[in-house]
Amino acid sequence: MPAAFALVRCLALGAALALAACSDEGRGPVVVSVIGDRDDFAKPLPNLPDPGAKLILEATAQGLVAFDASGEILPALAQRWIVQDDGRSYIFRLRRAFWADGSRVTAPDVARMLMARIEMLRKLDPNGPLDAVQAVVPMTGEVIELRLVAPRPFVLQMLAQPQMAILSRDGGTGPYRVAPQGKALFLTPIDRTGLEEDEPIPPWQTRVLRAERAALAIVRFRDGDAALVLGGRYSDLPLLVPAGIDRKDVRVDPVQGLLGLAVVGTGTLIDDDGIRAAINMAIDRNQLSAVFPLGGWATSQRILPDQMDLPRPPTDPDWAALPLDQRRALGAASVRRWRADNGDPPPIRIALPKGPGSTLLYALLARDLAAIGLATRRVDRRADADLRLVDEVAAYDSAIWYLGRVGCARKVHCSELADAQLQAASLASTIEERAARMAEAEALMVAHNGYIALGAPVRWSLVSRRLSGFQPSPRARHPLNHLFRSTN
Repeated sequence: MPAAFALVRCLALGAALALAACSDEGRGPVVVSVIGDRDDFAKPLPNLPDPGAKLILEATAQGLVAFDASGEILPALAQRWIVQDDGRSYIFRLRRAFWADGSRVTAPDVARMLMARIEMLRKLDPNGPLDAVQAVVPMTGEVIELRLVAPRPFVLQMLAQPQMAILSRDGGTGPYRVAPQGKALFLTPIDRTGLEEDEPIPPWQTRVLRAERAALAIVRFRDGDAALVLGGRYSDLPLLVPAGIDRKDVRVDPVQGLLGLAVVGTGTLIDDDGIRAAINMAIDRNQLSAVFPLGGWATSQRILPDQMDLPRPPTDPDWAALPLDQRRALGAASVRRWRADNGDPPPIRIALPKGPGSTLLYALLARDLAAIGLATRRVDRRADADLRLVDEVAAYDSAIWYLGRVGCARKVHCSELADAQLQAASLASTIEERAARMAEAEALMVAHNGYIALGAPVRWSLVSRRLSGFQPSPRARHPLNHLFRSTN
């Protein structure tokens, strides 16, 4: 398309309709594709942690605090806060904010919604930082207090998660308001600081947001019809090279979290301790980094990436020092023993998301398990399965998050002894006792083999050079109002 024609088209469409060709113009709206399904936008809370669900919540419904692009905590619905009583009291002063219907956001509203959300999340993360929340109390019309029975160092990180967004029936408090526009959403900033009352919002401050298949998002970016692609994972990586994407446009987030297989099946085969250990031992993790050549990405056989808040380094499996052929020999012996007692084992059902990366991963897993005498079958990621992929960025920097995410509360094949230690850690009266209990739980979980670690999650984006404020994020969080260096 000639440059003159592109300019005429941009001027003719105007800010509200500039969905594609204008996205690379310095002053036009920023067109964003997030890899996923449009249902992530319509029903974000049930679809967490899908990237589209996270992004739309972050864009339209603030929590008390948020993460900036570098992963640091910054004010959101709360303009400031103080911590008192040795970490057992967090007092937040709310900024002046309004619901979509124009009514004022008040402390009683926020306190009620926040406590309801905390109670819901504690069912999934019963031993996390919110376990100690006793009450959320409105102190005035603009001030709320979060009262804890014991200090928790990661409360603010948890409050910055998308699922902690404050939502009314009609939506949240911004930073954007949303209007449907065909198959896309048009996002307009609520904050009009620096603008006259009747002055229109500059087009570069608006966003056009789509959720779509990875292949379509990548092609749209390559052709200059989008300035940003978010939500890239290992499953979509193989699409980049054949699409001809410039490596300079690919940004990889330095995230930590879980990428591995949770044992979620039941029955004689999966309940056998030796079989779960055999599956874990059989996987050749060195081949993963060869198949997914991504700079800085490392595989792992540990649940925890580093020591964090444990009193010692994380536990290695007892077979970690053995060479692969010896590990597979031990695993094959366990399978032969099971077969002698029970007959031929049924195929191991492995639930993976769609995408060419998952096809490659399944091929490696099928080969590795065949080497010890186990057949496999790939199933949809939400289907009944024996092994289900876990691919999540850590919500906060504690061993509790990792252990809780693959523990009994998440319906993972778990050690009851380990779960009891996690509960004891939640009730511990000192930091030292809490750390010791977590360490005992971690060692028991490693020995149980209910989670098969593969490595760290992979998160990548495609970024136009126009977006001067974009930063790789250790939380894989890219606020849409932080895409330029200038305030927007």
